[in-house]
Amino acid sequence: MRPLSIEGAWELTPKVHHDRRGSFHEWYHEAEFRAAVGHGLYVAQTNCSSSRRGALRGIHYTDVPPGQAKYVTCVSGAVLDVVVDLRTGSPTFKRWEALRLDDVGHAAVYLSEGLGHAFMALTESASMVYLCSTPHAPEREHGVHPLDPELALPWPAGIEPVLSEKDAAAPTLAEALASGRLPG
Repeated sequence: MRPLSIEGAWELTPKVHHDRRGSFHEWYHEAEFRAAVGHGLYVAQTNCSSSRRGALRGIHYTDVPPGQAKYVTCVSGAVLDVVVDLRTGSPTFKRWEALRLDDVGHAAVYLSEGLGHAFMALTESASMVYLCSTPHAPEREHGVHPLDPELALPWPAGIEPVLSEKDAAAPTLAEALASGRLPG
């Protein structure tokens, strides 16, 4: 695992073993995760989303405390995965990192509590799997508009973004900051 430029975000690039049957890799190994990140991953819920090309999900985050850490990977197809530091007072506030996650390299991303998460499906279909540290709690979940020009996230040209009604109505970063809803 390697730390990303945003404190609390990590990328796992696994060793993938190929043979004539296909491939095998370890997606999560508690001791290696703990050695890199400094703590284990408590899993309270697992999610799987399937998206069509252009589906843009996020930028999602939860109230801190308790927050929600996520460990995500793309098990089918490819996505552009984005981590955004939404923590007010953080030295990397507003910084983002974008990574390609796909079913070839099998990379995974860990996001600690308070970080925002978004992704766009790059292939005709893509499936993401999430391990979450806390269960779904709609009253604690929020979003920032993924097309906010202030953030200027690097969504690929030539792919029309498809947003849910909720994500399309999400506030800009400036509006979320003004409302006091961003994590500290």
